[in-house]
Amino acid sequence: MVITYFGASYFKVQFGDTIIAYNPISKDSKLSGSKFGADIVLTSLNHPDFNGVEQATLGAKMPFIIRTPGEYEIKNVFIKGFSSNSGYDGDPGRINTMYRLSLEGMNLCFLGALGNPKIPSESVEAFEDIDVLFVPIGGEGVLTPAEAYKLAVSIEPKLIIPMHYETIGVKNALEVFLKESGTKVEAIDKLTLKKKDLDGKEGEIVVLSS
Repeated sequence: MVITYFGASYFKVQFGDTIIAYNPISKDSKLSGSKFGADIVLTSLNHPDFNGVEQATLGAKMPFIIRTPGEYEIKNVFIKGFSSNSGYDGDPGRINTMYRLSLEGMNLCFLGALGNPKIPSESVEAFEDIDVLFVPIGGEGVLTPAEAYKLAVSIEPKLIIPMHYETIGVKNALEVFLKESGTKVEAIDKLTLKKKDLDGKEGEIVVLSS
Protein backbone atom coordinates (compact mmCIF):
# COMPACT_ATOMS: atom_id res chain seq x y z
CA MET A 1 0.00 0.00 0.00
CA VAL A 2 1.25 3.48 -0.90
CA ILE A 3 -0.28 6.59 0.71
CA THR A 4 0.29 10.02 -0.83
CA TYR A 5 -0.90 13.37 0.54
CA PHE A 6 -2.13 16.34 -1.52
CA GLY A 7 -3.01 18.82 1.21
CA ALA A 8 -6.13 19.53 3.31
CA SER A 9 -7.56 16.00 3.79
CA TYR A 10 -6.89 14.82 0.23
CA PHE A 11 -5.10 11.46 -0.01
CA LYS A 12 -4.37 8.84 -2.61
CA VAL A 13 -4.19 5.25 -1.37
CA GLN A 14 -2.93 2.71 -3.90
CA PHE A 15 -2.57 -1.04 -3.59
CA GLY A 16 -1.86 -3.05 -6.72
CA ASP A 17 -3.94 -1.59 -9.53
CA THR A 18 -6.62 -0.21 -7.20
CA ILE A 19 -6.63 3.49 -6.31
CA ILE A 20 -8.69 5.16 -3.59
CA ALA A 21 -9.10 8.94 -3.23
CA TYR A 22 -10.05 10.48 0.10
CA ASN A 23 -11.65 13.95 0.02
CA PRO A 24 -10.33 15.24 -3.31
CA ILE A 25 -10.14 19.04 -3.48
CA SER A 26 -12.58 20.45 -6.02
CA LYS A 27 -11.65 22.87 -8.78
CA ASP A 28 -14.14 25.23 -7.11
CA SER A 29 -12.08 25.30 -3.90
CA LYS A 30 -9.66 28.05 -2.98
CA LEU A 31 -7.23 25.26 -2.13
CA SER A 32 -5.21 23.47 -4.79
CA GLY A 33 -4.97 19.74 -5.35
CA SER A 34 -3.75 17.21 -7.88
CA LYS A 35 -5.75 15.24 -10.43
CA PHE A 36 -5.56 11.47 -10.92
CA GLY A 37 -7.83 8.57 -11.78
CA ALA A 38 -9.31 6.60 -8.88
CA ASP A 39 -11.43 3.46 -8.59
CA ILE A 40 -13.12 4.61 -5.36
CA VAL A 41 -13.72 8.14 -4.09
CA LEU A 42 -14.71 8.83 -0.49
CA THR A 43 -15.97 12.30 0.42
CA SER A 44 -16.62 13.25 4.03
CA LEU A 45 -18.31 16.61 3.60
CA ASN A 46 -20.31 18.35 0.88
CA HIS A 47 -17.91 21.29 0.46
CA PRO A 48 -15.51 22.17 -2.40
CA ASP A 49 -12.51 21.49 -0.13
CA PHE A 50 -13.63 17.84 0.10
CA ASN A 51 -16.00 16.87 -2.73
CA GLY A 52 -13.93 17.25 -5.91
CA VAL A 53 -14.91 13.98 -7.54
CA GLU A 54 -13.89 15.40 -10.92
CA GLN A 55 -10.29 15.58 -9.68
CA ALA A 56 -10.25 11.80 -9.18
CA THR A 57 -11.76 11.04 -12.57
CA LEU A 58 -9.27 10.66 -15.40
CA GLY A 59 -9.45 8.87 -18.73
CA ALA A 60 -11.15 5.50 -18.45
CA LYS A 61 -11.18 5.68 -14.64
CA MET A 62 -14.77 6.28 -13.56
CA PRO A 63 -14.76 5.95 -9.77
CA PHE A 64 -17.37 4.47 -7.47
CA ILE A 65 -18.35 7.44 -5.31
CA ILE A 66 -19.27 7.20 -1.62
CA ARG A 67 -20.66 10.27 0.12
CA THR A 68 -22.83 8.91 2.92
CA PRO A 69 -22.78 6.49 5.86
CA GLY A 70 -23.39 2.82 5.13
CA GLU A 71 -21.61 -0.41 4.25
CA TYR A 72 -19.94 -0.99 0.91
CA GLU A 73 -17.73 -3.56 -0.78
CA ILE A 74 -15.88 -2.55 -3.94
CA LYS A 75 -12.92 -4.38 -5.50
CA ASN A 76 -12.20 -6.35 -2.30
CA VAL A 77 -12.25 -3.16 -0.23
CA PHE A 78 -14.68 -3.26 2.70
CA ILE A 79 -15.93 0.18 3.70
CA LYS A 80 -18.13 1.40 6.55
CA GLY A 81 -19.22 5.02 6.83
CA PHE A 82 -20.36 6.66 10.07
CA SER A 83 -22.11 9.98 10.58
CA SER A 84 -20.55 12.66 12.79
CA ASN A 85 -20.49 16.44 13.21
CA SER A 86 -18.33 19.13 11.62
CA GLY A 87 -18.34 22.88 12.04
CA TYR A 88 -16.30 23.46 8.90
CA ASP A 89 -16.52 26.85 7.19
CA GLY A 90 -18.49 28.29 10.09
CA ASP A 91 -21.46 25.94 9.85
CA PRO A 92 -21.86 23.92 13.09
CA GLY A 93 -24.66 21.85 11.56
CA ARG A 94 -22.60 20.15 8.87
CA ILE A 95 -22.69 16.36 8.67
CA ASN A 96 -19.31 14.66 8.31
CA THR A 97 -18.85 11.02 7.29
CA MET A 98 -16.02 9.05 8.87
CA TYR A 99 -14.82 5.90 7.12
CA ARG A 100 -13.31 2.60 8.14
CA LEU A 101 -11.63 0.68 5.32
CA SER A 102 -10.34 -2.89 5.40
CA LEU A 103 -7.90 -3.93 2.69
CA GLU A 104 -4.75 -6.03 2.37
CA GLY A 105 -5.23 -7.23 5.94
CA MET A 106 -5.08 -3.66 7.28
CA ASN A 107 -7.73 -1.38 8.77
CA LEU A 108 -7.73 2.33 7.95
CA CYS A 109 -9.81 4.92 9.80
CA PHE A 110 -10.41 8.28 8.13
CA LEU A 111 -12.05 10.93 10.29
CA GLY A 112 -12.61 13.46 7.50
CA ALA A 113 -13.61 16.94 8.71
CA LEU A 114 -14.60 15.78 12.18
CA GLY A 115 -15.30 18.71 14.48
CA ASN A 116 -16.49 17.04 17.69
CA PRO A 117 -14.06 14.78 19.57
CA LYS A 118 -16.97 12.97 21.24
CA ILE A 119 -17.79 10.57 18.45
CA PRO A 120 -20.91 8.35 18.57
CA SER A 121 -20.60 5.11 20.56
CA GLU A 122 -21.22 2.91 17.51
CA SER A 123 -18.25 4.54 15.82
CA VAL A 124 -16.04 3.94 18.85
CA GLU A 125 -16.84 0.24 18.65
CA ALA A 126 -16.16 0.15 14.90
CA PHE A 127 -12.83 1.90 15.26
CA GLU A 128 -11.15 -0.92 17.16
CA ASP A 129 -8.05 -2.62 15.74
CA ILE A 130 -7.13 0.36 13.56
CA ASP A 131 -3.77 0.23 11.82
CA VAL A 132 -3.71 3.69 10.23
CA LEU A 133 -5.68 6.68 11.52
CA PHE A 134 -6.11 9.88 9.49
CA VAL A 135 -7.02 12.73 11.85
CA PRO A 136 -7.75 16.44 11.16
CA ILE A 137 -5.84 18.80 13.46
CA GLY A 138 -6.33 22.33 12.14
CA GLY A 139 -9.19 23.67 14.27
CA GLU A 140 -11.78 26.19 13.03
CA GLY A 141 -14.51 23.64 12.39
CA VAL A 142 -12.38 20.50 12.66
CA LEU A 143 -10.55 19.14 15.69
CA THR A 144 -7.92 21.29 17.36
CA PRO A 145 -4.42 19.80 17.73
CA ALA A 146 -5.06 18.96 21.40
CA GLU A 147 -8.47 17.40 20.70
CA ALA A 148 -7.08 15.48 17.75
CA TYR A 149 -4.20 13.99 19.68
CA LYS A 150 -6.37 12.99 22.63
CA LEU A 151 -8.89 11.28 20.34
CA ALA A 152 -6.16 9.60 18.28
CA VAL A 153 -4.57 8.11 21.38
CA SER A 154 -7.95 6.84 22.59
CA ILE A 155 -8.52 4.97 19.31
CA GLU A 156 -5.12 3.27 19.77
CA PRO A 157 -4.03 2.99 16.13
CA LYS A 158 -0.61 1.76 15.14
CA LEU A 159 0.06 4.79 12.94
CA ILE A 160 -1.39 8.32 13.11
CA ILE A 161 -1.37 10.57 10.05
CA PRO A 162 -2.29 14.21 10.83
CA MET A 163 -4.07 16.19 8.11
CA HIS A 164 -5.98 19.39 7.41
CA TYR A 165 -3.50 21.85 8.90
CA GLU A 166 -1.42 23.60 6.24
CA THR A 167 -3.48 26.54 5.02
CA ILE A 168 -6.51 26.58 7.29
CA GLY A 169 -7.35 26.83 10.97
CA VAL A 170 -4.87 27.01 13.84
CA LYS A 171 -1.53 28.62 13.05
CA ASN A 172 1.31 26.09 13.26
CA ALA A 173 -1.20 23.32 13.99
CA LEU A 174 1.22 20.56 13.07
CA GLU A 175 3.87 21.95 15.41
CA VAL A 176 1.29 22.11 18.22
CA PHE A 177 0.10 18.57 17.49
CA LEU A 178 3.63 17.17 17.60
CA LYS A 179 4.27 19.06 20.83
CA GLU A 180 1.17 17.40 22.31
CA SER A 181 2.66 14.04 21.37
CA GLY A 182 6.11 14.88 22.67
CA THR A 183 7.75 13.71 19.44
CA LYS A 184 9.75 15.18 16.58
CA VAL A 185 8.87 13.81 13.17
CA GLU A 186 10.40 14.55 9.78
CA ALA A 187 7.96 14.69 6.87
CA ILE A 188 8.22 12.07 4.15
CA ASP A 189 7.01 12.22 0.54
CA LYS A 190 4.85 9.10 0.72
CA LEU A 191 4.22 6.13 2.99
CA THR A 192 4.80 2.63 1.62
CA LEU A 193 3.29 0.10 3.96
CA LYS A 194 2.89 -3.65 4.35
CA LYS A 195 1.10 -5.44 7.16
CA LYS A 196 4.37 -6.69 8.62
CA ASP A 197 5.65 -3.10 8.88
CA LEU A 198 3.08 -2.44 11.60
CA ASP A 199 4.45 -5.02 14.01
CA GLY A 200 5.30 -3.44 17.35
CA LYS A 201 4.00 0.02 16.46
CA GLU A 202 1.70 1.89 18.86
CA GLY A 203 0.50 5.39 18.01
CA GLU A 204 3.50 6.27 15.85
CA ILE A 205 3.00 9.58 14.03
CA VAL A 206 3.74 9.82 10.31
CA VAL A 207 3.82 13.26 8.66
CA LEU A 208 3.40 13.32 4.87
CA SER A 209 4.52 16.19 2.67
CA SER A 210 1.91 17.62 0.32
